[in-house]
Amino acid sequence: MGAASLHDTPYAWTRLGVTLAIAAVGNVGMWAVVVVLPAVQAEFGGGRAGASLPYTLTMVGFAVGSLAIGRAVDRWGITASLVASALAVGTGFALAAAAGSIAALSAIHLLIGFGTAASFGPLIADISHWFLRRRGIAVAVAASGNYLAGAIWPVLLAGVQVEHGWRGAYLSLAVIVPVAVVPLALFLRRRVSDAAAAHDAARAADRAMRVPLSPRGLQGLLALAGIGCCVAMAMPQVHIVALCTDLGFGAAVGAEMLSLMLIGGVISRLVSGALADRLGGLPTLLIGSALQCLALFLYLPAGGLVSLYVVSAVFGLSQGGIVPSYAIVVREFLPPREAGARVGLVIFATIVGMALGGWMSGWIYDRTGSYAAAFLNGIGWNLLNLVIVAGLLWTARRGRAVRG
Repeated sequence: MGAASLHDTPYAWTRLGVTLAIAAVGNVGMWAVVVVLPAVQAEFGGGRAGASLPYTLTMVGFAVGSLAIGRAVDRWGITASLVASALAVGTGFALAAAAGSIAALSAIHLLIGFGTAASFGPLIADISHWFLRRRGIAVAVAASGNYLAGAIWPVLLAGVQVEHGWRGAYLSLAVIVPVAVVPLALFLRRRVSDAAAAHDAARAADRAMRVPLSPRGLQGLLALAGIGCCVAMAMPQVHIVALCTDLGFGAAVGAEMLSLMLIGGVISRLVSGALADRLGGLPTLLIGSALQCLALFLYLPAGGLVSLYVVSAVFGLSQGGIVPSYAIVVREFLPPREAGARVGLVIFATIVGMALGGWMSGWIYDRTGSYAAAFLNGIGWNLLNLVIVAGLLWTARRGRAVRG
């Protein structure tokens, strides 16, 4: 039986559409806290680093959820995990809306982050089993749901926040997430065939022979690279609303810039996915990392309204394909039967980077009174990522040449 009859089927493309819809709703848990950050700081007081703690703990929960839910998906499939996670996210938003302190709000965001994780890494791992020739673009589309959520929800929530406050915005999400996600998750109950799984495993084993590293070694280097790139990525994504507020442009303008950044990220992810189908995951990852580093440099001289809009668009177009590329590399070189756990581990590392970067940027701001040093900190971490990815690519190409 040919590969075309096992993967990339019409059902697979329909499944991808449902996956994208789930991701666009389910990932709101990552972005809602970014929009309410200035309001939370104004209500509870404290510095910018303290107000960033709910975001940081959202990312901690997201990271842990990526590991735990990824393993669950390998064993029990995606549907049960999505249903339980949607209910957890809805409960989390309802509890957060009643929080009486920044400490309580931060703790509740652990639950929100944990549940939100099901709509990213586990969904990516699941859809990767259904594609072979177009795996890159399929993974990119699934991952784009995260950025679609970031492009859509900040603008919608900013409007709700004006009328009903940040607590009202959170109560609306407590209803919307489970009502939308649970019915869609039921469509994904079908499992990939044994023949397709065996074919996929054989291809991965052949590719793994080209890399003179153990699976654990390759996974570790990818995790370290993921931390580096996402510490850098967090600076604009987490603090653009706060930066615009500081400059006098207002939170609504910052939310628009975040949406513009993430719309660019969707385009970048789709282009990167198509590129990965031609070049492979590692070269695509290297290209995205280099472009992100360049975009971070462009933020340093930007301080006007127009320049920030332009640079935010450039940043989105530069970095959107980075995180999906890690998942593609994992699926190219590591066993498919462990896809949920291994993709989950890499996503865990990238989210640790986002959490660390979000907090570090706030801490640096509190110490210096501006975000300039925080951007430089991000650039340094991005350079670490470039060194690791370039080394892995050189090792893989050298191994392929040795095998002939």
